[in-house]
Amino acid sequence: MSSATAKGIKTRINSLKKTEQITKAMEMVAASKLNHAQAQVLNSRPYFEILFSTISNIAASESDLSSPYLKKREVKKSVYVVIAGDRGLAGGYNHNILKMCQAEIEAKNAIVLPIGNKAVEYFKLRGANILTENYTLAEGVGVGDCFSIAKTLCKGFRNGEYDEICVGYTNFVSVLSQTPAVLPLLPLKGYEKGKTTQSDILYEPSSAEAFDAIIPEYLGGVLYGCLCESRAAEQAARRTAMDSATQNAEEMIDDLSLKYNQIRQTAITNEIIEIVAGSES
Repeated sequence: MSSATAKGIKTRINSLKKTEQITKAMEMVAASKLNHAQAQVLNSRPYFEILFSTISNIAASESDLSSPYLKKREVKKSVYVVIAGDRGLAGGYNHNILKMCQAEIEAKNAIVLPIGNKAVEYFKLRGANILTENYTLAEGVGVGDCFSIAKTLCKGFRNGEYDEICVGYTNFVSVLSQTPAVLPLLPLKGYEKGKTTQSDILYEPSSAEAFDAIIPEYLGGVLYGCLCESRAAEQAARRTAMDSATQNAEEMIDDLSLKYNQIRQTAITNEIIEIVAGSES
């Protein structure tokens, strides 16, 4: 009985060691991808900041600025761009952002544009109205795709097909902290028209036309920034999850090794007792 128990424990120890090797390898891969993702986040910010500064300057200096992107209207239909991962094993990364977006969408007449396999699967299972499934692989979505999405959404917004556009993503705060968020994109908010004096910058053919031309580029930059943030958050969450899994495996191996050694010591002690008892008889 003890021999069978010891053999079972030994098998479990070997299995856990293999699992530990896998989780350790996944942690190292996630750490490597995280460095790359953090670099993308830093590199994408200057472009976004310049566009943001430009549209803020135009809106603030033009008291009579008229743009469809600034007009408030009754929200009859919304579009949510939801960014999630392609795989699991990333802690609560996918669950948190999908749950947040689902809670908002349920109360609205909304269309979903999912980015990432987990987002596509999640909303398909729930029968959501999906705009397109062309972005199933989040890792394959590049800056060009973000600008294409932005132009499509802006066209639909101008034509009255959508009254509100939002993006759900995960904000990369630190390696140990990732925060899901929903960011309104259109109509633009927070821009006070005529708040400052007339700008010294001249726009051709006009500031209003320049403003409307910049918005799709601006939204493309925002979407790409959100995508980069989400990628960094996913790798950070996966790294943390795999590190925790590795530590748990090590603790279980230590506990099982202790039990295995106790069983072996008990078996050896019993054998010695039997030998001594046999020699005395």
